[in-house]
Amino acid sequence: MKFINIAAYSWGNGAFIMIVIFGLVIAALIGAVLLMMNSKDKKND
Repeated sequence: MKFINIAAYSWGNGAFIMIVIFGLVIAALIGAVLLMMNSKDKKND
């Protein structure tokens, strides 16, 4: 992760793009987890 941070900062504006992409990935993972939790709750009922 340190290498990615160094590369992002060296790119200047690339750092902002990396942060946006990272945010989208985290949002997608959270959404996937919520969908899995909801599907499990429905199966348990």
